[in-house]
Amino acid sequence: MKLNRLKVILAEHSKTSKWLAKELGKSESTVSRWCTNEIQPSVETFAQIARLLKVDIKDFFNSTMLK
Repeated sequence: MKLNRLKVILAEHSKTSKWLAKELGKSESTVSRWCTNEIQPSVETFAQIARLLKVDIKDFFNSTMLK
């Protein structure tokens, strides 16, 4: 089950996981694992990413997981 839409949102903003890793000071492999939903970033990290991309934090989550 895909829990987050990080990969989609990055693509919509023409950003790469490599760019995000650099902005957050995280390894590229960690961000890649977030994008493939292998692992999930913390809520605080989602908030940081939302600020960087100027999106609502709710945009990262599939609505089906909230049901």
